[in-house]
Amino acid sequence: MKTAIVISDTHGNTADIKKLIPLIEENDYLFHLGDGLSDLKVLPEHLLSKVISVVGNCDPSFGDAETVRIIEGVKVFLTHGHDYGVKGSKSRLLARGKSLCANACFFGHSHKATAENVDGIWLINPGTLSRTAAKKSFCYCIFNDGKLTAVINDKSL
Repeated sequence: MKTAIVISDTHGNTADIKKLIPLIEENDYLFHLGDGLSDLKVLPEHLLSKVISVVGNCDPSFGDAETVRIIEGVKVFLTHGHDYGVKGSKSRLLARGKSLCANACFFGHSHKATAENVDGIWLINPGTLSRTAAKKSFCYCIFNDGKLTAVINDKSL
């Protein structure tokens, strides 16, 4: 069993990332889905090896725009989402996930938290931790024996 904290669209909010440090320490991975990758500078150095990240449309263009990993038998596709038009529809994202034979597509960009299974593929957006967001959220995931459980946390940090 492996676990992950998933965040996106932090847009300069290092204060809430600092609040998540104890939780990040307890988990195996931290996924950052873009738009605020520089905010990870507040993490202690020993946590940086847990980070898997992709660049967003508001990040400098260094790093991967998308990545695929297999965690405990679950194939995950990570992207920010802007290249797939996720603010309008998730159909292009879903098609990309299918083409990769992914079990889950993790994305950000829309600032709207969701965890839904469409055609057998999980589409998971942790929402946003932006300072100005009316509702901040992140996602907690468990990967175990080819299965994924995802829970959106939109309670106060």
